[in-house]
Amino acid sequence: QVQLVESGGGLVQAGGSLRLSCVASGSTISRYAMGWFRQAPGKERDFAAVISWSGGVTYYADSVKGRFRISRDNAKNTVYLQMNSLKPEDTAVYYCARQLDNGNYDSWGQGTLVTVSS
Repeated sequence: QVQLVESGGGLVQAGGSLRLSCVASGSTISRYAMGWFRQAPGKERDFAAVISWSGGVTYYADSVKGRFRISRDNAKNTVYLQMNSLKPEDTAVYYCARQLDNGNYDSWGQGTLVTVSS
């Protein structure tokens, strides 16, 4: 069973940048697509970005397209989310998860809080 630990969140001003990391342990994630999700206060968890096992294919939610970039380093069993031009509406707890063959996600981490001040 893989365990995922997110880090890199914090408080940033609007227009700033943060890079989130998701480190996997217990098993390799190199054969899996990996996704980032976020949950704003009082809202449901939403999809943000996904990256294929090789890193060659990425897909983004419209709300983050052009500002966020997902990447991975399979040698380090780590997935990243570079977030630029942050907006107050990006404030949320950010989670990473492993995508299964059926398209569902599992092995959710505990999340890392990103707060964007205006």
